[in-house]
Amino acid sequence: MRPQDILMPGPAGLACKAGGFHIDPVRPVERALITHGHSDHARPGHGAVLATRETLDMMRLRYGENFAGSTQVVAYGEEIRLGDVTATFHPAGHVLGSAQIAVTCKDTRIVASGDYKDARDPTCAPFELVPCDVFITEATFGLPVFRHGDAADEVKKLLTSVRLFPERAHLVGAYSLGKAQRVIALLREAGYDAPIYLHGAMEAITYYYRERGIPLGELKPVRGMKKADLAGTITLAPPSATSDVWTRRFPDPVTAFASGWMRVRARARQGGVELPLVISDHADWDGLTATIAATGAGEIWVTHGQEDALVHWCKTKGLAARPLDLVGYGDEDEGEAAASADEAQRAGEADA
Repeated sequence: MRPQDILMPGPAGLACKAGGFHIDPVRPVERALITHGHSDHARPGHGAVLATRETLDMMRLRYGENFAGSTQVVAYGEEIRLGDVTATFHPAGHVLGSAQIAVTCKDTRIVASGDYKDARDPTCAPFELVPCDVFITEATFGLPVFRHGDAADEVKKLLTSVRLFPERAHLVGAYSLGKAQRVIALLREAGYDAPIYLHGAMEAITYYYRERGIPLGELKPVRGMKKADLAGTITLAPPSATSDVWTRRFPDPVTAFASGWMRVRARARQGGVELPLVISDHADWDGLTATIAATGAGEIWVTHGQEDALVHWCKTKGLAARPLDLVGYGDEDEGEAAASADEAQRAGEADA
């Protein structure tokens, strides 16, 4: 069977006619298989949603109980028969509950990886390599310039700054799902045991991580704190909040931003980031190319990101490769900013 007879890009996203479902559709469909909870992949309004328990819980936190007509929890490794195909979910290493979705029909297996990383992350299950015939990879950081290094070293930079400037508050911009919790966990692993403060938009998801058994230490809401008492502290906030009037409650704040994009210094300067932290929840160039090679796939479909460069690399290695040109996906900047704004409003952060 040809791969395009199993999965094909369409107006709503990746469609599997043989199974009667879409993967991470960008518009409401009858049945959706969702890789993870970021808002550019997990949207409300579908008839039925199949995902890991954590992804379904993230969607409930963001969209309310009635975000879909029905839901079904799929455990990692569990086989789901849908029409003429079998689907299985495998850890993607991106955020809590994130999954790659393997779709098998007869003797052909396609793996839709969603967003993934092969780097260590104490807050989610590690990436699982799934051998396949066709591998669908993201390319968010699909250029050789993007080599992220060790996230623990970036956290050491943050702690060094805290020690050097005890009279200043440190504000770390981070996406509210995945990145913020990973930064907190890395801080704890580095020995930082003081309370870590949270912007209102961070609270619900971060507390959910803790409920799922992720050790994050003592967390406190920043609202209600006196300005002087925030000297020498670390606060996690949505990236958008670190550049607005909300920051006036902090004493001489040091603005940091945890993102793979901080590898581009010009981007950090343009965003007014004083302390760029190169911490990414996506695979870097080396991670992308190593993963592609390790899957054993003879055909690679590339989506959302630097598609052309990764397609070219695949072809130089003798692999069949093509861009999918799917619309509506990308880095979490815009989607997570919108989600964080909604969460802040629900949390009562009127000045966020």
